[in-house]
Amino acid sequence: MTDAKSRIDETVKANDVVLYMKGTKDMPQCGFSSRVAGVLNYMGVDYTDVNVLADEEIRQGIKDYSDWPTIPQLYVKGEFVGGCDIITEMTLSGELDEMFDTNGVTYNKEAADKIREANA
Repeated sequence: MTDAKSRIDETVKANDVVLYMKGTKDMPQCGFSSRVAGVLNYMGVDYTDVNVLADEEIRQGIKDYSDWPTIPQLYVKGEFVGGCDIITEMTLSGELDEMFDTNGVTYNKEAADKIREANA
């Protein structure tokens, strides 16, 4: 598991935004992963996707790494943010925008506002 932990650590530290998910950003393979990838894609966030279905060590390793039992998992600037429910709440409250602003992550503010309008 040490190898998986070091690969995960390398990935989250080398990329501004990382989504550990089932499937890929272009082809999510579960509803929760699809929701988070859809938000990031719609907001135009440049992020690295890691398909946990392609590597069992990473699939279990990411849960141990974050001490979080579910996938997807979003990391911003090396920090664990949360899973689907947390990302959904943060998107709707504007907290995700604030996090991106604080960390210098480029995104489409207009698209973020449209998500909130559609869910109001």
